[in-house]
Amino acid sequence: MIADSSRERRFTRALDSLRGLSVGDALGSQFFVPTHYPLLRRRELPPGDWQWTDDTEMAASVLAVLHRHARIDQDALARSFAEHHDFDRGYGPAVNRMLRLVREGGDWRELSAALFKGQGSWGNGSSMRIAPLGAWYADDPEQATHQAEISSYTTHQHREAVVGAMAVAAAAALAADPAGPPSPEALLDGVIALVPRSAVGAGLRRARDMLDYDDAATVAAVLGSGRRTSAHDTVPFALWSAARALGDFERAFWTTAGVGGDVDTTCAIACGVVAAGAAGAPPQAWTERTEPLPDWLPARPG
Repeated sequence: MIADSSRERRFTRALDSLRGLSVGDALGSQFFVPTHYPLLRRRELPPGDWQWTDDTEMAASVLAVLHRHARIDQDALARSFAEHHDFDRGYGPAVNRMLRLVREGGDWRELSAALFKGQGSWGNGSSMRIAPLGAWYADDPEQATHQAEISSYTTHQHREAVVGAMAVAAAAALAADPAGPPSPEALLDGVIALVPRSAVGAGLRRARDMLDYDDAATVAAVLGSGRRTSAHDTVPFALWSAARALGDFERAFWTTAGVGGDVDTTCAIACGVVAAGAAGAPPQAWTERTEPLPDWLPARPG
């Protein structure tokens, strides 16, 4: 891996990943509309402009905190999540309530730890937002997993959610290697080596074994496609799809979206990872139809 750790390059890579994530999120969310199901089967774009969801809103906070602190500051990240929380973006009920309480002065540490009877959330929310952080740390995938772990605790403290975020960050860091993207096998092998034993890790090992499968529906039936919105039901398939489509954003999107499930989130993950790579940008026409990134997000490195 070639070191490329200047602040400007890190920000540029992360912003590229965020833009790809936002397109995957916004376009993926269009396919929750039943009238658009036939378009998805034909791989045709829906009409109109596309609005992104909580996936992009939270990912923008991750990049904003990296821009300001050059690392994950948990207090700053929780504060940004709460300040920019838009109820209408599709947040889950537990996170909606938690962020409201943080805005009202609650301690995110206590609130996040108390979710789901003290187990913490194992949802895919900390995985869906983290690809830009991986792109930021393209020169240091181990640090990407560490920072992703720290970032997850602000909202999702269950082991599976934490490992899911670590896995996505590792994948984006490896995909963003300035030397060029790895092979599909090398990407998943690299991620597996960087995450601890877990259901997410077991799913990633199954994903590695299924890289030669061409039927995404079969793979999703084995790995999950986010229908249960858990990290271990979401991350393995999204990274299987990303690994097979490095450098080809359209392929990553249509393969991921085509199996259904939590489409905006699986597409945010897969597309954010692919867009972290130098050749993985979304088509310009797709970007133009996607809602612009929030105006509170810095547009250039500080």
